[in-house]
Amino acid sequence: MARWEPGARERLVVAAVDLFTEQGYDATTVAQIAERAGVTKSTFFRHFPDKRELLVAGQETLSRLLAEGIAEAPEGASPLEAVAAGLERASSAMGPMNRELGPRLKAAVATSAELQERDALKSVGLAAAMTTALVARGVPDPTAHLAGEMGVLAFKRGYAEWSKGERDPKDELARYTAAALDELRAASTTLG
Repeated sequence: MARWEPGARERLVVAAVDLFTEQGYDATTVAQIAERAGVTKSTFFRHFPDKRELLVAGQETLSRLLAEGIAEAPEGASPLEAVAAGLERASSAMGPMNRELGPRLKAAVATSAELQERDALKSVGLAAAMTTALVARGVPDPTAHLAGEMGVLAFKRGYAEWSKGERDPKDELARYTAAALDELRAASTTLG
């Protein structure tokens, strides 16, 4: 693959996940990732500051899509209905590559404390984006925080279920995140 072909960022992510799965996060170098992706180390560093950031590629886009969906929810929508709109908007951007990488990414994160820490920071960032968007809609701060956290949990649960096993390629993530949010909403009523 030529070094100047488009899609370098995506190739780097796939190469990193493959290498992390094959030989572990700690044993994988930036040079190996770049070589597997068919790019130079300098190209790697144009896209990512370090190898840890590969596993959260797209976080800013995901945060933006969640916030936009919440902002565009109908005016009378409840906080969780607005979160559902955010989840639908973000889910629509997830394609076959995201689905295929899901289980491998989860396995790579499970093997490294450093990656688990970065994954936790990603969750905090996603929750903050949703909370900010809800507060901008006039939702009180504590309610916005709770709804944002539920949104992150619904996204993670829905994504994990969506990326399991063989499924119809037309089966979209939005259905899974909506079901996870409904499940969490029902569970919250039992908290007392």
